[in-house]
Amino acid sequence: MTRSTRSTVAVLAGLCATAGAACAQPGANTAPVAAAAGQPIETRPANAPDQRPAFAGQTRAPSVASNVAYAVTVVATGLEKPWAVEPLPDGAFLVTEKPGRLRVVAPDGTLGPPLAGLPAVDPAGQGGLLDVALSPDFARDRLVFWSFTEPRAGGENATSVARGVLSADRTRLDDVRVILRTLPAYANNMHYGSRLAFGPDGMLYVTMGERSDKATRPQAQQLGSDFGKILRVRPDGGIPSDNPFVGRAGARPEVWSLGHRNVQAAAFDGEGRLWEIEHGTRGGDELNLVQRGRNYGWPVAAYGIEYAGGPVTTPGLGQATTTKANTEQPVYYWDPVIAPSGAQWYTGDAFPRWRNSLFVGALGQRRLVRLEVAGGRVTGEEHLLTDRNQRIRDVRQGPDGALYLVTDAANGELWRVGPRR
Repeated sequence: MTRSTRSTVAVLAGLCATAGAACAQPGANTAPVAAAAGQPIETRPANAPDQRPAFAGQTRAPSVASNVAYAVTVVATGLEKPWAVEPLPDGAFLVTEKPGRLRVVAPDGTLGPPLAGLPAVDPAGQGGLLDVALSPDFARDRLVFWSFTEPRAGGENATSVARGVLSADRTRLDDVRVILRTLPAYANNMHYGSRLAFGPDGMLYVTMGERSDKATRPQAQQLGSDFGKILRVRPDGGIPSDNPFVGRAGARPEVWSLGHRNVQAAAFDGEGRLWEIEHGTRGGDELNLVQRGRNYGWPVAAYGIEYAGGPVTTPGLGQATTTKANTEQPVYYWDPVIAPSGAQWYTGDAFPRWRNSLFVGALGQRRLVRLEVAGGRVTGEEHLLTDRNQRIRDVRQGPDGALYLVTDAANGELWRVGPRR
């Protein structure tokens, strides 16, 4: 493919009396009442009203109401700007905090001390300690992987990925080493990307941002830069020989796909396909099905407009269009944006009605977005947790089939979304 509520939301009540302790609150029944079934849930005016989707259903999909009864439990509070949550097999959690702390949170919400052994981070702006992921063979090797903004020489920084062995007492990470240092380094504090996802091939996929500045935008189209790319490496940081640009002169061998903006959400579906959701400008958040070696357009092809208004325009590349030869169309886009961060394809048994849904955290719209996808197209959209009015930074499925979320706040929280009894 080339680029050419009906349900009523219940009132949640109750407060956690003690920071860090879990407290159950009555669950809401799903979507807001604003949109009738079959009509788009998005009713705000588009930022780029003259732009047209490339195919039916590419934006403003019909509103759907799953009518699933769920309960929201605040598992833990007192987390400083949590960026990612990774459930552990025994019901505990790893949670990153942007200033540079990685903690184990017990099932009862008790916050463990920051794990020792992590390298320094640059926490300015959007940087810091970012994503965390368990090794696919964690039960045997106890390996933990994390991404972070690494200080580099001359006041510059860049996204890096490290790994370490979680100690038996869960107080430290041993044998820590950085397995990927992306290039180039740059002196700003925005758009690091940074989601980690292990594929069914056992490889680690790392999402990148384009570092925001107009001066760096063109590098999303340049194979000699990691900016605006999805990268693929072995768990030891080595380069797989079947990466698409291995051996090409001037190309970074870790590059898997290019033409991305700021990718803060990525997840594999039940068929082993990688999907990413990236931040657009004003309009143009994208859902893409990522394929080997493909170009996803940024900044020469994009929906939406500049933050300051007017068409997306890049020095040396000119004005973007919504279609361009040899680039891929997004499967779906949002205008206005939701500001996506964190994604999870739901495969559990706790919510049969949600099975095979794609959940996406929304920072800007302060909700959890559920997409129904069939035949490679989005067929319905539902917005959950709207009454909570919190910036959702990450969403993951736990071993119990519940969803676990972290909120982007100075006093951030870890939530469990489970069946309402």
